[in-house]
Amino acid sequence: MFVPETTFRVSSGIACLALLTLVCTLIGCAEMTDTVATAFADPARYELWDCKQLEPERKNLASRAAELQGLMAKAETGAGGAVVAEMAYRNDYVAVRGQQKFAEEAWRRNKCQETPPAAQGPAAATAKSKIAPQVRSAKPVN
Repeated sequence: MFVPETTFRVSSGIACLALLTLVCTLIGCAEMTDTVATAFADPARYELWDCKQLEPERKNLASRAAELQGLMAKAETGAGGAVVAEMAYRNDYVAVRGQQKFAEEAWRRNKCQETPPAAQGPAAATAKSKIAPQVRSAKPVN
């Protein structure tokens, strides 16, 4: 069967328009609100966590969100990248953003404060090693 050339041009034009519409729709979804992000996270997950547990979790979530943003940005540079970024990384990114929100809420609710960098570094390890030998050498009291 012979298909006229004009029919092919119209069909490919419609397909291109449909693809462009899909890409624009997906890019529009990139600006999700926190309400949508929290729909993919458990609001009770961090309720019983204390500050020592929340501090590394917040850092891990921030690192993961930054990693996913970088992957999406990298994917968007290629052909059809916006679609690939949306399909491959958007769900994980939205879930991490929701977890971040709930972790931050628990952090504020517990009135947590960041551990000073000096307490996390080698000085803290030195202080612990000075205390440890005294505890180990102590004789039991009868």
